Amino acid sequence: MHRRAFVSVTAAALVAGPVAPQHVDPALIDYFQQQLEGHYRADMLLGPHDLIGTVSAQYQLIDKLIRSAKGETRRGLLRVGAAYAALVGWLYQDAGDMDGAAFWRGVTQEIAMRSRDPHLIGYSLVNQAQVRTDLGDGHAVVDLCEAALDDADRLVPKVRIMAMQQQAHGASLTGERDMVDQLIDRAGRLLPRVDDDLPWGNACRRTPGYLEVQRATCYGRLGLGAEAGILWPQVLAVVPVTARRDRGVYMARQATAAAAAREPDQALELARLVATIAVETRSARMARELVTLERAMRPWQDAPVGRDLTEVLAPVTERG
Repeated sequence: MHRRAFVSVTAAALVAGPVAPQHVDPALIDYFQQQLEGHYRADMLLGPHDLIGTVSAQYQLIDKLIRSAKGETRRGLLRVGAAYAALVGWLYQDAGDMDGAAFWRGVTQEIAMRSRDPHLIGYSLVNQAQVRTDLGDGHAVVDLCEAALDDADRLVPKVRIMAMQQQAHGASLTGERDMVDQLIDRAGRLLPRVDDDLPWGNACRRTPGYLEVQRATCYGRLGLGAEAGILWPQVLAVVPVTARRDRGVYMARQATAAAAAREPDQALELARLVATIAVETRSARMARELVTLERAMRPWQDAPVGRDLTEVLAPVTERG
């Protein structure tokens, strides 16, 4: 990575001290927590690029306040700071900048460890595993999730669910279909027990069909197109139209499942919808799903449906 780009990614987290001491009101913890929920909603509507600067700047402010805060106020700011760092890492990951994502996942883990919060430490390990999933390193995903679950009895159900579903992704990367189902089924049994008021990591509550999304994604990665093709319409039936980025990612995966099931016309129609959303949101994750779809459609690359697909995806590939 060029030095200028690296400095841009790391600037908000690596502010040199000392900083001028100031009074830090405990009410700021609630303020930042309330802002966090709004950022999660905006991410679903906007995609990553328009939010990275805003959330990074707020993390930088939290880091500055941590340096002056004391006692429980400092611990509370460390906890909320870890959640902000995790969100910045996710935004870089969705934007396709894996170097930036890995850096911010590391920041998340550092702040979580400093907070001494076992739930956040587990969450930070799952965040690291998410990066490894995108890098295709299934064994590392499993290692990190197993580490998160080493002391599972201390963790709130939400963190255990996150670790189990992410471990299922690792199992799909290593070709273990039975383990995928076992992990997601175990996570499903914990869902009714999620009742914490932690402001971060709430995808399992916020995302309709959360675990079936993971199962369908794992099936697609395992090459089980027919099985994934059954699940995706069920998922999309409950995902709100306002969640455009997520719907686009899911439809791209559904299109790949259709291609794997030798239904290229259905794959093409889905690709038409996804391409529009991909251009609007600039989600690199969605663009990667469309690359996967292109590979799945190679048997028809010289047929009319294949040529149509190339034309449909041109606006996405041109943005690159």
